[in-house]
Amino acid sequence: METCALTFESRGEFAVSKIAIKEDIFWVGIKDPDRELFDGLMPLPQGTTYNAYLVVGSEKTALIDTCEPEFINELTANLEGVDQIDYIVSHHAEQDHSGSIPLLLERYPESTLLCIQKNKDMLQTLLTIPDDRIQVIEDGGEVSLGNKTIRFEHFPWVHWPETTLTYIPEDKVLFPCDFLGSHYCWDNLFAGDDPVVYKGALEYYVQIMMLYSTMTAKHLDRLKEFDLEFICPSHGSVYDKPQIILDLYEKWMRDPPENKVLIPYVSAHGSTEIMAKHLGKALEKRGVDVELKNLIGLSLNELADDLIDASTIVLGSSVIMAALHPLAVYTAFLLDRLKPKAKFAALIGSYGWSPNPLKKADELFPSWKVELVGNVLSKGHPGDDTLAELDELADEIVAKHREVGLF
Repeated sequence: METCALTFESRGEFAVSKIAIKEDIFWVGIKDPDRELFDGLMPLPQGTTYNAYLVVGSEKTALIDTCEPEFINELTANLEGVDQIDYIVSHHAEQDHSGSIPLLLERYPESTLLCIQKNKDMLQTLLTIPDDRIQVIEDGGEVSLGNKTIRFEHFPWVHWPETTLTYIPEDKVLFPCDFLGSHYCWDNLFAGDDPVVYKGALEYYVQIMMLYSTMTAKHLDRLKEFDLEFICPSHGSVYDKPQIILDLYEKWMRDPPENKVLIPYVSAHGSTEIMAKHLGKALEKRGVDVELKNLIGLSLNELADDLIDASTIVLGSSVIMAALHPLAVYTAFLLDRLKPKAKFAALIGSYGWSPNPLKKADELFPSWKVELVGNVLSKGHPGDDTLAELDELADEIVAKHREVGLF
């Protein structure tokens, strides 16, 4: 969707190029379709956006969030004709939301930065912002724009400790910052029921929110207190059917894992692949859903669906340079940090002369609370004994799934 020229009145008339969400609430952010990685880690197949919102009250005007400093010219172009901004609202100190704040405070010398105390402390660590330009708002505190009210709610660990959301009760509009967002550079601002948007939201959840899902689930309950017509996150589409994303988060966070095994593997010369495929077929014969994923050329996004609902994850790796394959090590690191809902894990793989790297399965997941249920190793090409061990591992996984009620 192209930005539309809108003219409205509020303490003087001015024309601006934005997208209207509700009367006197506008998207004024940045689209970044060419960005390929976020934090140098997360693939962005559909790019991303840095959402900022202009809220025009009968007495005062507020800019909610900003953008990366490199996009300041685009942001100020979107604000062309806005002669006065009374408040700049910061939800979160990370630079993709707050990096342009010092520049905007210079451009609008009458403006005041609004944030909670925890955010102020982090903003002043990351950026240069003088004390006299900051007004600290208490958790649950409100700021009046005249006919609109901005209510501040501290939502720690979605995904930083200072993250805040704001709510305008008169318009039933929620600004949740990173919470509920997606890395998706849209053609239409509004998500509707577009499955592409929600696929992006799932990938975003796995990469950014899943690690904190236990704490974040409590905040999801808090949102039930809000009467919502629009949810306006800091990345991706605006949810004009907010219950869709709220129901999906409920499922992703709280639904138990399924009778499913994910087998991500990397095989140097085919032996580990034979093992992975044999185990997969053995599990399927026993009534388990299986997803095999060759890690070569695989992005984290392509694991997202399975990380949400698998009950067991079996990592397969060849031994390379007297260690696990780097792709397996990387995947183990992600599993340990993201902490999916899977209850069980195992390690399989082949080696040439030293099995020691494959024997250290218990060292791969130091912080992920998962039960290790097996470790099958093959010296070179897997023979009948190895295949029999894989069948036994399949039996053990089925027994564990039965224990937790998946059969």
